[in-house]
Amino acid sequence: MAGPALRKVESHASIHEAALQEARELTNILGNLLKEHETDSALETAYILVEHWETRTLAHADAEERGLYKEMAETTPELKDNIVALTRDHNLMRHIVSNIKNSLEDSGVGYNVLERFQAMILVDELHNEEEERILPEH
Repeated sequence: MAGPALRKVESHASIHEAALQEARELTNILGNLLKEHETDSALETAYILVEHWETRTLAHADAEERGLYKEMAETTPELKDNIVALTRDHNLMRHIVSNIKNSLEDSGVGYNVLERFQAMILVDELHNEEEERILPEH
């Protein structure tokens, strides 16, 4: 069962925005460190960003899939396609994070990693818009 914060648009949107704002700030820091050729600090920041995405956004996604999405599918079957698309977004973000981790382990930090984190932000922004759009119908 989904917690009450996940079922209310305003509180759910607040959860999304807080996590996204942290991701934006950390990504900006990473970009600045790369510009300044601060490779060690950039690598440390990249790993902090990975942890952020895993413990904030993707943990939230796991909770949504286990509770909210199942409840929505049961109570509003016409949202099935939307829920499949939202779950696909989560899987795409999981894949990108995995790709970033592999890249960091194989070749360290560079602009390719920064671009993937920027892609994560964009995917999450679009995902959140869609999720918040259908949530009031639940």
